[in-house]
Amino acid sequence: MTETRDDNVTWLTQEAYDRLNAELEHLTGTGRIEIADKIEAAREEGDLRENGGYHAAKEEQGKIEARIAQIQNILRNARVGGAPQKAGTVGPGMTVTIKFEGDDEEVTFLLASREESGAPIDVYSPKSPLGSAINGKKIGKTVSYTLPNGRSASVEIIDAVPYGAESS
Repeated sequence: MTETRDDNVTWLTQEAYDRLNAELEHLTGTGRIEIADKIEAAREEGDLRENGGYHAAKEEQGKIEARIAQIQNILRNARVGGAPQKAGTVGPGMTVTIKFEGDDEEVTFLLASREESGAPIDVYSPKSPLGSAINGKKIGKTVSYTLPNGRSASVEIIDAVPYGAESS
């Protein structure tokens, strides 16, 4: 199998994939039925122009449909399992340890989709400023990046191992 780089791929653990599938199933089934019932009940109350319950239900319906589209997009581009990365190089699906310049404390996190928020450690997106800066870099490299407030920060990459693997 040839490894290709695709920035649209979302690497998910099996647990996250299953959780998203279950949420999608609920929203497209029971969720849509419940919101349709709310809209119908509010519609029966009369004048729709001044019906707060109707407008709130329609807004909730819009949020549900947006979440359905978001989950469908994630699952369409999802790859289940660890990203094909080697220990020592930062990439999605890797547990990364860094040290900020001027600070002796190390920070360890999972570089993955925010859909992995159920992970037992902090999750940083590969699309975040820090994630983008360190993605593809090797252990020992010091990387500078721009913070959302416009300031610059530098981090040293201390370790990068596939999620679930422990570094010695």
